[in-house]
Amino acid sequence: MAMVISSVHATLFARASLFRQSNGLKSLTFCLPFSSSAASVSTDKLSRKKWRQPVLSALDLGGVKISREDIVRDDPTNNVPDNIFSKLGMQLHRRDQHPLGILKNVIYEYFDTNYPNKFNKFDDLCPIVSVKENFDDVLVPEDHVSRSYNDTYYIDPKTVLRCHTSAHQAELLRSGYTHFLVTGDVYRRDSIDSTHYPVFHQMEGFRVFVPDEWEASGMDATSFSAADLKKCLEGLARHLFGAVEMRWVDTYFPFTNPSFELEIYFKEKWLEVLGCGVTEQEILKRNGKSNNVAWAFGLGLERLAMVLFDIPDIRLFWSSDERFTSQFSKGQLGVKFKPFSKYPPCYKDISFWINESFTENNLCELVRGIAGDLVEEVQLIDNFTNKKGMTSHCYRIAYRSMERSLTDDEINNLQLLNIFFPVNAVASKRTGAEQIGDVSPSPTETE
Repeated sequence: MAMVISSVHATLFARASLFRQSNGLKSLTFCLPFSSSAASVSTDKLSRKKWRQPVLSALDLGGVKISREDIVRDDPTNNVPDNIFSKLGMQLHRRDQHPLGILKNVIYEYFDTNYPNKFNKFDDLCPIVSVKENFDDVLVPEDHVSRSYNDTYYIDPKTVLRCHTSAHQAELLRSGYTHFLVTGDVYRRDSIDSTHYPVFHQMEGFRVFVPDEWEASGMDATSFSAADLKKCLEGLARHLFGAVEMRWVDTYFPFTNPSFELEIYFKEKWLEVLGCGVTEQEILKRNGKSNNVAWAFGLGLERLAMVLFDIPDIRLFWSSDERFTSQFSKGQLGVKFKPFSKYPPCYKDISFWINESFTENNLCELVRGIAGDLVEEVQLIDNFTNKKGMTSHCYRIAYRSMERSLTDDEINNLQLLNIFFPVNAVASKRTGAEQIGDVSPSPTETE
């Protein structure tokens, strides 16, 4: 099976909870209800000094001032946390000396050389879009999992932070654009590990053909478009990776038919580079291009950059440490990253009862919202179901700073004071699970 290194075109694609903290010497067990009926935590318990990520009060997106209150709201239909709001407007892909900006510009060079004056480029479109633009316009089914609050950041029931750059496809087609590249930051609630982050960057490519183009070839419209698409993307893969072996894999996306994934054999592994396909005719019909045919592709900049620059952890892309930023220069693709951090991880375990409404994404959002980029990984290490049918999960949280050593006491305080008490209230808003009400050890508690 191919190792995935890109985000494809648009892969849209509890009862009372007991958290256990282990430091190797002793264990602390305490109640953390994922509950809509959770009791509030007294203010005196929260008066102790807590660690918090700094949060901007406002930002500028395309010349428009956006306040925190516009995005992060105390409303049950809003699930955007402060740590996500803080990433809006950073636009790493527009920084010419950043690995993502370098990669974007190298892809631009390929299209400028092979398709001179053909493709319009957009890299500053606002990431705040409607549900219609994000899902309906690209034919994502009403019951698709990606529409859930578990996967997508909702500002309100009709507005989201875009999950993919395809959210701008219909608007650009209606505006008369027929050849375009759209690059931008996209947002998805996700797991925590070295290759996943709730904010990443995508590039979408789109090309529309007129009847004269495929009729002159003697091919039908779909075959002509698919052949042109594969030729284009094989050339792009060679431009980025050199002379590598490639293969095409048939797949499914709701917005293209046929649909493909391009894989390359790189460093003795098959790696997925991107997803693509011939655009569904319904999308063209809705946007005034019933007599045309088109192709589209999408790729994840982080996944490709991690391979090309040998960057081991996706959190590094957000680092402002000069030991990271100084290693890269404009136009220099493939400079190999030299690790500067040898700091050890600090592990803590938490265990709790769950019910059917629990999801791992919700847990990861809670942990990331409090510990930020100090969290390296959240991994399920044990699960247990008792005779009454109650299920317990135990997760191991790996904390590691890119810039300094973390102390055990520091993480103990972070997890106890900032995950125990504040999350009590946050969990009730974000997860919608039930509370048992009593406090007892989880079955995974063995000390």
